[in-house]
Amino acid sequence: MQDWLKGLPKAELHLHIEGTLEPEQQFELARRNGITLPYESAAALRTAYDFADLASFLALYYQGMNVLQQERDFYELAMAYFERAVADNVLHADISFDPQAHLVRGIDLAVPFEALGQAMADAESQWGISSALIMSFMRDREAEEAMDVLRRAEPWYDRIAAVGLDSAEVGNPPEKFAAVFDAAKERRIPRVAHAGEEGPASYIRGALDTLDVCRIDHGVRCIDDAELVERLRREQIPLTVCPLSNVYLKGVARLEDHSLPAMLEAGLNVNLNSDDPAYFGGGMANNFIACHAAFDWDTTIFKQLAGNGINAAFASDNRRAQMHAELEAY
Repeated sequence: MQDWLKGLPKAELHLHIEGTLEPEQQFELARRNGITLPYESAAALRTAYDFADLASFLALYYQGMNVLQQERDFYELAMAYFERAVADNVLHADISFDPQAHLVRGIDLAVPFEALGQAMADAESQWGISSALIMSFMRDREAEEAMDVLRRAEPWYDRIAAVGLDSAEVGNPPEKFAAVFDAAKERRIPRVAHAGEEGPASYIRGALDTLDVCRIDHGVRCIDDAELVERLRREQIPLTVCPLSNVYLKGVARLEDHSLPAMLEAGLNVNLNSDDPAYFGGGMANNFIACHAAFDWDTTIFKQLAGNGINAAFASDNRRAQMHAELEAY
């Protein structure tokens, strides 16, 4: 079954490219850029990945991305992710990145845009994996800063599949970014948002009503609100659930305690993703395998989940049809 799950054609929709930075690559880039990391080795860094919550993870996450300095660094980061994703038979990836986390370090906006764009093109050429780029705003920073980033990103609007909202959720409700998402809507840029990971179910409703998003990242706290669950079922809003991430960040004590089975039972439009695979126990195949171990789902459910991901991906109709054909033939 593990081999079958690894070979299952998939689309990954909830993936932070900075969260794919493996400790070994982090040390390699640190040496190249003359940066001293506060750990003796990659192994020592990996042992620090015992997070109490989202905040403790984010501290290490933002510390780690300090090694990303040049276009070459972002390019190699993305290509390393694509190579691993292809091994998990990921056919398409919607890739999020956090420009503010780089701008505050003095990294020009062009650096990640150009490097990631080149990696996306090269990965498709070399391995056939398609991809789309999501520019995310950090919700624990000021909305005015996000608005400035949106304006400054105008030269790359043709490369932006969507804007997103991520980082520390509690205390940063969707409504804080209403004007930013309205501006993105005026520019005809699709919108997604993290909601209901650590924050309450009301943040999911706020993301739908105030930010007018087309899908919800995480969304697991919806299960606390029966009326919201019914709305999500009725409207079939895609929910990009990241099971291992929820365990690593102590959203649930064990995967067996996760709300995923209840979400599926309720008829919700769920798909599986890895979130930050370098920090949360591995990529897409590992998340599918972990769900099989926890829930003993059969192949029918996993093909349904994979199909949900393909349906909700930022991909052309032709590409979507190709992916569905591969899935149906599997």
